[in-house]
Amino acid sequence: MAPSVVSNGIAVGLHRGHQVTKRDIAKRPSASKGKLGKRTSMVRNLIREVAGFAPYEKRITELLKVGKDKRALKVAKRKLGTHLRAKRKREEMTTVLRKMRAGGHAEKKK
Repeated sequence: MAPSVVSNGIAVGLHRGHQVTKRDIAKRPSASKGKLGKRTSMVRNLIREVAGFAPYEKRITELLKVGKDKRALKVAKRKLGTHLRAKRKREEMTTVLRKMRAGGHAEKKK
């Protein structure tokens, strides 16, 4: 029986079973593990602003500019070690590129 279906209090039938009220379960602290905090986010943005991009990140952005997404993923995978980290880095660099293009457009229009 599917747990989302509400029972009707009868012992037999399609929605059989005792009627109960669902209790709200408090969120465990372990559920928020890995969530990016405000302070951490601010510090990372500051470091990125001061230090800029690593050479491999610049290479990934150049590859993305010319449309070589797969090659950019391969470069990221070689540098970062795992496929998942490489995919995340590629997505991060595409968002950075998108923001740079959007920022450039706003300045040209003014």
